[in-house]
Amino acid sequence: MLKKVWSFLLMNLGALGVAINVHFFLSPNDLATGGVSGASIVLNKVIPDLSLGMIMIILNIILFIVGFIFLGFQFGLKTIYASFALSFMVWGLEAFFPMQEALSDDLLIQLIIGQIIAASGMALVFHQGASTGGTDILAMILNKFFSIEVGKGVLFSDIAIATSSIFLFGPTVGMYAFFGVILNGLVIDYMLQQFEDNKEIVIISRESEQVRHFIVNQLGRGATIHQAKGAFNQEDKEVITTILSRKDYTRLKKYMTAIDEQAFITVHSMNEILGENFKRLA
Repeated sequence: MLKKVWSFLLMNLGALGVAINVHFFLSPNDLATGGVSGASIVLNKVIPDLSLGMIMIILNIILFIVGFIFLGFQFGLKTIYASFALSFMVWGLEAFFPMQEALSDDLLIQLIIGQIIAASGMALVFHQGASTGGTDILAMILNKFFSIEVGKGVLFSDIAIATSSIFLFGPTVGMYAFFGVILNGLVIDYMLQQFEDNKEIVIISRESEQVRHFIVNQLGRGATIHQAKGAFNQEDKEVITTILSRKDYTRLKKYMTAIDEQAFITVHSMNEILGENFKRLA
């Protein structure tokens, strides 16, 4: 229960980060950097009587209805919640902290700071097994009917929204919005890598049995052992593969230094790990 509460709080914190970017950085500068928020900024220019948060709520309702029609119920409750939480947070920020003008005349620095905050927030939401919906739904529809990869579908949708802003806000703002789409993707990927600090460790050592014992009994982790043969001397070897956190890897490295300084070790950063003791497959 405590883990679920913590995950819920992190998901809301992530949504708040995205909402802060939309309200304080994107909207005052007319930067439509994709997603429901970007589409809402464009529509808010056309329909100024509706608040940005209200337009986001309406768009999310429409997108989820369209998604249910074409895809069925493929959206987790977390994604539905996060999408509407973001919309209501933007609505609330508009009510309690109205913005009369941009925070600065420097458009680029606002875009960079805002996108870093938002991308960090979205990474938090993704890490909890949810998303902020929006163009993800359009991407899934494109994937179903036109076999376009979901990642590419999201990128195409975001670029289309950023491009449309050129006709309303001018080429300068439109190009900044386009840059924001690219920056957002890069920062999200980087932040997700920081959350996933597990590493795949591959070890070849003459003290293979001691290493296996240390991993299983001292670190409490599993390992896979492969039989291999050296290319130069045709000597039989055991190759141990295991997945460890950064902290456990540090302990293993210290242990390896003590028992076998000639060991051969390779380390690979993992973007995502599914299966037993890690994320569920579904």
